[in-house]
Amino acid sequence: MTAIKEISQGFAHRLDPTVLCSYDVDCDDIVDLTSEQGRGEVSVTVDEMACAWASALAQGERPVSWSIYDRLVADGTAGILVPSFAPGAEAQDCNLVLWNWDSKLPHKVEVFDPSGRLPRDQLSWS
Repeated sequence: MTAIKEISQGFAHRLDPTVLCSYDVDCDDIVDLTSEQGRGEVSVTVDEMACAWASALAQGERPVSWSIYDRLVADGTAGILVPSFAPGAEAQDCNLVLWNWDSKLPHKVEVFDPSGRLPRDQLSWS
């Protein structure tokens, strides 16, 4: 349900065509920013995470939240677990944001598609 909240962003409109997938994730170097303790360990504030990034981009500005990436990627962090700030998000709703992943360890991410229903290449999307 968090994915739907993120996609719709609280607007009462029909969703564009969307494919939701599950993933098997075995990824090291993830920083958990869902708790005060986790944020404190890497000096990240809730205000940084909750910035209005779309508005900043629309105004030609760099979103404040992007500085989190700048600081953490330099330390070898592969991604962050963050609370969802989507309208209607509840305390347990969170997102995994990855900027370093691969098909092998230590940053392994693979789509979960046991029945082989997802397209294998771009020709399937035309």
